[in-house]
Amino acid sequence: MNPKPKLAVWKFASCDGCQLTLLDCEDELLAIAEEIEIAHFPEASRAVMEGPYDLSLVEGSITTPHDAERIQEVRRCSKFLVTIGACATAGGIQALRNFQDVEEFIRIVYAHPKYISTLEKSTAISEHIKVDFELRGCPISKEQLVEVISAFLNGRKPNTPTHSVCMECKLQGTVCVMVAHGTPCLGPITHAGCGAICPAYNRGCYGCFGPKETPNVASLSHWWNQLGVEREDILRALRTFNAEAEPFRKESDNYEA
Repeated sequence: MNPKPKLAVWKFASCDGCQLTLLDCEDELLAIAEEIEIAHFPEASRAVMEGPYDLSLVEGSITTPHDAERIQEVRRCSKFLVTIGACATAGGIQALRNFQDVEEFIRIVYAHPKYISTLEKSTAISEHIKVDFELRGCPISKEQLVEVISAFLNGRKPNTPTHSVCMECKLQGTVCVMVAHGTPCLGPITHAGCGAICPAYNRGCYGCFGPKETPNVASLSHWWNQLGVEREDILRALRTFNAEAEPFRKESDNYEA
């Protein structure tokens, strides 16, 4: 009998929310556990099996020299490696440091800055190693997570949407908040996956799932201008969970300039 594939879950700079999504799968987690060996998952168990691992899920961004070294070892012991969440795919909320002087932050926050070892920027995992798939979200969707795990264990490509949140609104019959109410919304440039929760409650999308494929961020920010949104507010909207994602970063840099 062939041994079960080994799954490892790794944490870097993050809030643990995407790891908790795996635990929140509940019934799905039982089915997953029947098919795989959860070999390394400190969030769930102190029991650790040695690698190599068939599939590694990586949460969190790279923010310290130690992280930069450790992620190389994770890559070496993983057949497939999937990054999960905004921190791992785009640097996370902590990437806001990338737009300022991190040394100044350290001096202000810490009583003894000399003990702090950190990198100038918070960066996505893909900037350091080869990544086999990126699963976006803050936090990720448990349905998409189950799909990705199943896909890699069965040797196929994950079937996750590439369209925008606008498509989710259409599928659910949710009225467009920008058209109907003039509410600024990042839905047209944001990756689907949340179920369009915010527009369903008459709020604009906050871009939790990062940029969709080929987003026209400049066009959307132009329309926000037409709605009367101040430049500072557009800049702030683009610099949240996925501030370092390239399409968001480029347009926010334009507004800062």
